[in-house]
Amino acid sequence: MNRQLDILFIHPNASKKIYQDLSNDYSAIEPPIWAAMLAQHCRSNGFGSQILDCEAERLNYIEAAQVIKDVNPRIACFVVYGQQPSASTQNMHGAVGLADELKKIAPNLRTLFVGGHVAALPRETLKEPSIDMICQNEGVYTISGLLSINNLDDQSQISKVKGLGYKVDGTPVLNEPSIIVAKKDLSRDLPGMAWDLLPDISKYRTAGWHSWSNNTENAPFAALYTSLGCPFRCSFCMINIINRTNPALDIASADSNVFRFWEPEFMIRQFDEIAAMGVKNVKIADELFVLNPRHFLKICEMLIERDYGFNIWAYSRIDTCKPKYLETLKKAGVNWLGLGIENPDQVLRKEIHKDGFKEVRILDIMDEVRNAGINIGGNYIYGLPMDTEESLQTTLDFALENKTEMTNMYCAMAYPGSPLHLTAKKKGWKLPDTYVGYSQHAYETLNLSNDNLTAKQILAFRDKAWMTYHTDQSYLKLLEDKFGVKARENVENSTKIKLKRKLLGD
Repeated sequence: MNRQLDILFIHPNASKKIYQDLSNDYSAIEPPIWAAMLAQHCRSNGFGSQILDCEAERLNYIEAAQVIKDVNPRIACFVVYGQQPSASTQNMHGAVGLADELKKIAPNLRTLFVGGHVAALPRETLKEPSIDMICQNEGVYTISGLLSINNLDDQSQISKVKGLGYKVDGTPVLNEPSIIVAKKDLSRDLPGMAWDLLPDISKYRTAGWHSWSNNTENAPFAALYTSLGCPFRCSFCMINIINRTNPALDIASADSNVFRFWEPEFMIRQFDEIAAMGVKNVKIADELFVLNPRHFLKICEMLIERDYGFNIWAYSRIDTCKPKYLETLKKAGVNWLGLGIENPDQVLRKEIHKDGFKEVRILDIMDEVRNAGINIGGNYIYGLPMDTEESLQTTLDFALENKTEMTNMYCAMAYPGSPLHLTAKKKGWKLPDTYVGYSQHAYETLNLSNDNLTAKQILAFRDKAWMTYHTDQSYLKLLEDKFGVKARENVENSTKIKLKRKLLGD
């Protein structure tokens, strides 16, 4: 008799709801990094593990629920992360929708949720009828501790699993918190990704712009972490909430700002693995790859030695992107750096970064990056607490005058887990009442207002700014001159897709 599978890690699919028609051809389909890491952790501890990637397999709720029922694991673990840390809440839509469908056909199958939103709002998450249990933080030790239990119906055993949340007669209960994986234990307890449990690598595609420097071939695509967390305390960010070891209600991401990284020698073996799979497009998903020189420069040096020809996309803050690093980054295959410009006004930038902020000459850094042959993904935020109509226009004018090869434009959001979310709740600011309301591209998007502007004004300006930038003829010429006509056509076609917005009366 075959032993029952211990755990099935599930990456839900809500791309259509989150990205609207952009999901057809323009949004990335990214390997679920945390699902693959947790599966590898469980396997290394002797537990049978599988992964169901509903997005890559393009499964709807009914199809996915039937697969889960047929597999019949002891635990169905919904891993609720996204392409960026802030995407966790929006991905709750697909996770809860699938869990609801699963409970209809397999009511006794145990569901467990883990992810950024779950860590930020553990009690609220447990109020969902289809969710049986949750992890209060990243969940590594909580999951393996739960799998070590013989009887999942025995509350006396359940109550001893650190970091677990569950229900007793419908009331949420949070156990004693669990520690997170220490830096020294990363390679032992998070020993890479279970690539063999994922669908074929060809099913994953990178964002269109990333592939411009790789002949517009957007697949296959791999993404991985070389570090976890961030040492900074930005008010709009919730990435560090999964590091929480305190269940208090007023704990935010900034209270858990832990930065950990795998040793370069360990990481290079992970790059060796994806190279062997034929991958060229690579996203280093670290919140900040360009941060600790001892870490990222060593990885780059080993990548240079191997000469894999990777087309790498990574992230940096403006004030951590030093000119002396750029040549090495470029030689290693880093063709794209996502730079957190956010706002050209130093006063507004300082307000959101709180601590660790260093004033820099943004244009000088951008010029240095370009001169090194690295393309820039500029990230801007509209609707910061001090923004006015004039400052919104100033931000757009700056972007137009200092064009980058790719530009993301966001509205300020109070993502669950961020300091800004706690502030919003204390001050009674209007927040989304749906999970996808936290998506930047959804019909139900509800961004923050501020003392000067309504949420509607800010969203309308953001959408106008995005369209203005991406239809600008000098920008389109830049793309064609640098990447060819296909890149220009890719952007022109994307601008034909109009996002519908409930807030704007669509």
